[in-house]
Amino acid sequence: MKMFLISDNIDTYTGLRLAGVEGVVVHEREELKTELDKVFADKEIGIVLLTEKFGRDFPDLIDEAKLNRRIPLIVEIPDRHGTGRSKNFITDYVNQAIGLKL
Repeated sequence: MKMFLISDNIDTYTGLRLAGVEGVVVHEREELKTELDKVFADKEIGIVLLTEKFGRDFPDLIDEAKLNRRIPLIVEIPDRHGTGRSKNFITDYVNQAIGLKL
């Protein structure tokens, strides 16, 4: 299985290309939807890396893909500007998901 990157900036794309990960750079909603459809059709892609900006700008597309598909695994990664998440986002996520205070 392969990894594939869908990025909103050329810097993240270039860095991951140097690591051997293929991908594309898109900026608009329709471009993102088109690329996701292509990725879902390719059975060799097992992991899709998306920059976090897409999760903020188009949460409906990303959430629908995460909730309705088992493969490929969709992972949001920070871009060159860093993460937009809070310092304790994993703990907060677990607390929210299972209702258990850690």
